[in-house]
Amino acid sequence: MLYITRKIGESVIINNTIEMTVTEIKGKTVKIGFNFPKEASIMRKELHDKIMEQNLAASRSGGNDDFMEAFGKLTGKDDE
Repeated sequence: MLYITRKIGESVIINNTIEMTVTEIKGKTVKIGFNFPKEASIMRKELHDKIMEQNLAASRSGGNDDFMEAFGKLTGKDDE
């Protein structure tokens, strides 16, 4: 992990295409802003981790049963 010190208004460039700028500091909270290409995918880590867990669980069980159950509930055809 890389640790750096930045002040308000200072930035870091990642892969020549993503700019992260410190925009505000209040106590122990830091607000950061990002400029990045439209094709980049950005997600909070806790959400990414949850999605990855669900994908792993689905791949272990085949995923088809969970999908069919959810689909049936959405369409009202969960008794077929």
